[in-house]
This record gives sequence, C-alpha cells and structure tokens, in this order.
Amino acid sequence: MARYIIMPKLGFNMSEGKLVKWYKKEGEKIEKGDLFFSVETDKTNMDIEATEGGFVKKLLIGEGEKIEVTLPIAVVGEKEDNVDSMIQDAFKQLGKTAQSAEVASKEQNTNSTDNEYEVTVIGGGPGGYVAAIKAAQMGKKTCIIEKENFGGVCLNRGCIPTKTLLRSIEALKEVKECSTFGVVNIDASNVQLDLYKVQERKRKIIRQLVGGVKGLLKSNGVTIIKGEGRFVDKNTIAVEDRTITSDYIIIATGSEAKNLPISVSPETKLMTSTEALDMQEAPESIAIIGGGVIGIEFAYFMANTGVRVTVIEFLDRILPMVDEEITAQAGEMLKGLGVEIYTGSQVMEINGKTVVFKKDNRRQSIEAEKILMAVGRTPNIEGLNLENMGIKTEKGAIVTDNTLRTNIDNIFAIGDVNGKAMLAHVASMEGITAVENICGKRTAMDYDKIPSAIYIQPEIASVGLTEKQAKEKYGEIKTGKFPLMANGKAKVAGEERGLIKVIVEPRFNEILGVHMYCLHATDMISEAVVAMKLEGTAEEIAMTVHPHPTVSEVVHEAFHGAVDKTIHF
Repeated sequence: MARYIIMPKLGFNMSEGKLVKWYKKEGEKIEKGDLFFSVETDKTNMDIEATEGGFVKKLLIGEGEKIEVTLPIAVVGEKEDNVDSMIQDAFKQLGKTAQSAEVASKEQNTNSTDNEYEVTVIGGGPGGYVAAIKAAQMGKKTCIIEKENFGGVCLNRGCIPTKTLLRSIEALKEVKECSTFGVVNIDASNVQLDLYKVQERKRKIIRQLVGGVKGLLKSNGVTIIKGEGRFVDKNTIAVEDRTITSDYIIIATGSEAKNLPISVSPETKLMTSTEALDMQEAPESIAIIGGGVIGIEFAYFMANTGVRVTVIEFLDRILPMVDEEITAQAGEMLKGLGVEIYTGSQVMEINGKTVVFKKDNRRQSIEAEKILMAVGRTPNIEGLNLENMGIKTEKGAIVTDNTLRTNIDNIFAIGDVNGKAMLAHVASMEGITAVENICGKRTAMDYDKIPSAIYIQPEIASVGLTEKQAKEKYGEIKTGKFPLMANGKAKVAGEERGLIKVIVEPRFNEILGVHMYCLHATDMISEAVVAMKLEGTAEEIAMTVHPHPTVSEVVHEAFHGAVDKTIHF
C-alpha cells in the first residue's frame, strides 16, 4: 500500500527540517533499513533509514528545501500502485503546484538522467573489478576503465605470480625430501628447478585468471573501456580521445614499487619485484633491500633455488608487522637456508653490483650479481588530475573515511591508492563497501580485523594486535601458545616447525590478536577473523569442536591455553 514519508520531528524543539540529500531516486527499489534521506536540524545532520520496503514513487521536495515537520516529502508504494491522487494532495499540503514540484524533481535527478553511467571505476585491480561487478549486481549502470590488464598488480605482477613461484619451490622440496615418506629410487641430488618452465606455468595461470575477470565483468553487464582515465570535473572522466560522465566515480588505480632516495650509479641494473618475477635464470647471488613481506618471500624463493641471498633491513628486525616471537623463528629458518640478514641497516648508495650501507654507525658493503629493491609500494595517483579537482591527499595517498568516500561527495577511493592497508583482499572489501554506500546502505570498513599472510614455509598469518601492541594498549593481557610439534597432522605432513599464539583481554576474554607460524596458516587464519568479527571469546573457540586429525586443532588448543591450560602440551 502506498504511503507518505514525512519530514521527521527529530527533537522536542524542532519545528522544521532541511532535506540535505536523497539517497534514493524515483523508481528505485528501497529495502527496510536502507538509507533514504538526510535531514539537517539546528544541531546536526541525521541520516534517516527506510522503515518499510517498496519503491520510491515520488520525491516531493528537492535537496536543500526546508519544510515544517510532519509534512509529506515523498511517496513510497508498490510498483503497480497508482499514487496520482496522493501526489496531488501532497502538493496542496506543501503549497506547491504540480509544475513546481516536477521542476524540483528534475533538478534532484539531474545526474541520473544526464550522465552516461551511474558508477564508473578507474582501475581494474582486485579492488576495481570487484567494485564494478558489485555495482552492476546492485542494478547500477557501470563501466570500468583499465589501461593494461585486469587483475592489477596482484594478479599480474604480485600475489598470484609470487605464489606460483613459491609453489614450484615447495614441489622441489617435496621431491628432495620424498625419501622421508618412503618414496625410493629417485635421485633427488640432481633435481633442479627449471625457471623457464616455472615462468611458462606462471604466465598460463595469469592468462586464465585475467580472462576469468574479463568474463565476469562482461557477464555482469559492465562496460569495459581501455585507456587511462583522468578527471575533467567531479562527474566527467577523459579517456584517450573521449569523455564519459558518471554519477559516482571510484578511484582504484593501485600502487607502484617504491624506491629509496639514494644515489644509484648509471651502470646499476636495479630490479623491482616486477623484474624479479620474470627471471628465467637464477643468479649466483642477490642483495634484497627491504625485509618486509615482498623482500622475505623473494629471499625464501631465491635461497631455495641455491642463490646466495643477503637481506638488508632498515628497522631492527625483519617482518616488523609480525609478532616478535614469530619473526624470531622465521629469521632462524631463513638463516638455516643460508640467508644473511642485516637489520638496523641504512642503505646509503648503490654502485654497480655493490650496496653500501651503514650499520652500528659503520659503513659496510656487499656485492651481489642482482639487486632487488623491495622497500614497499606507493599509491599511484599520477595523471588523475587530483590537484585541480581538489581531492585531498596526505603523504601521496588519497584521503578517505571508513566508507571510502573522499572529500568530494560522489568520489570514492579504494585499494592501495588510499594507503590504508595495501592488501588485495582489503581492496576487494573496500570496493564492496564503497558500492554499498553508493547504493544507500550504511557500511563501513573495520581495519582492526584485517588478516595478513606471508607465503614462506612454514606460512605466517595474523590478525589483530601483536603481544607488544596489546600490552601497550591494554596493560594486562593473557596469551595462549601451542607448538606444531605437538600436533598429529603436522607430524604426518612432516612439517612440525612453528607455533600459534593467541592474545586475549583478561576481563572478558575478548580476542585481541592471533598469530600463526605453521603449515596451512594462511588458510586457518580466517577462523580467527570470523571469531573476532562476531565478537567471539576465547572460551567459545576453546569449546568449539575441531576435526581430528587436522592442523586446525592448534587453534582451540591455543585458546585453551589462554583460558586455562592446553590439553595436549
């Protein structure tokens, strides 16, 4: 049944309100709980949710209009409802003519009728293509602009190719260690990694996944535009020799490899991760500048191919984002592979094959056949014309709130370009979050529960606070630990190294952090993320039945340790 939506009385002394923004358009479906409109009172702006579902039959006032409370501002009903008489009656109450109301309605919907698209995404990485698909699935006319290959850095020059190379290393190790499992008559001493064939496999996987992304975009009705986009105004993007207009624009242009501001001689052939991923011959030696995730994954890969590896890290330990106890164990594993690690070391200059650095106030140098710069990534905003648009940036990243909205109301920024958490899975969730806000849903990112993963062996995965961070924030905490050597499935698999550590707030047993260094860690961390998202407690995970024999049993064992005592250790 059709009904009026009225200007709400939001306070005892409120006599009139100003309609700030409509979140829905005429003809659009609205669900209970969707954001419908925003009202300005004498104190603040307040978003109003729909109390029932239906279709927006008529918006009776325009944005910026001020009217008395309890007067009708919209008509909502079912798709087939005839609401002409209700609209005429509402006009009389508002003191409007049908003609003046129609003009206000047209002004309100200018963007929707004049612009070519409702949502435009610039960039086809794991944030951009997910946002485009989600927007199309939510009924928005959507296009995506991509200058190279879909999948972005992650699929083409990052996550997927790196893990492809690391999987080849694990296959190599399995063959070398097969006698341990009773596999005989194999001369493992002559087993080698053919990097040319590894690269062939990598390229095949990338082609398949890129094709899959393009297929998903097309099957969901997303228009694909090849080229490099830049802003003309807040609703207009120039792409090569054409322009397109859009109600909303999502920036998802990703990031690029960062370099240090140091002297590099002309003859130096400095690599970034992009070039390192394409190597078809293993060098004799490599110096890796940076002991973060990228640097350590490459160090692990290279060391297992027989390369002499040196890692130079500015901070006092490698993998500074990881819990210190786990970092220490991972460092010992790498040293066992022959990796030489210099922490607390500042690179001063690079001359040809020589890296000069300062450690303990003393200049030192090493020589290596190849040099890899792996000091992180920086947001890619060049060429977007952000300065002329007035889009706010800080430290080279686009500033957004937790809904991914920039300081310009209809422009959002997701993924590495906003500098919040440079991870592919974060970009994808930010894309979904941005689209849901565009479509009137009230959704926000929770950056306190973001999992991270490092694909050496044993794997490293974590979510939440480290033990040191938890102590700084909460003071008293509880921890629970369980070693992999006490897990049956780990023994069966032949990978008993590592541990799981959980960190708990003592009063309510709230889960503050979970850190894994073990077999299957990157798969198992999702259990901890879900538990934290649902505000589960240490007792609840400890009393959750885990299948036996599995590596996942270490999770509830560690939580038993946090609550009381572990069972099997």
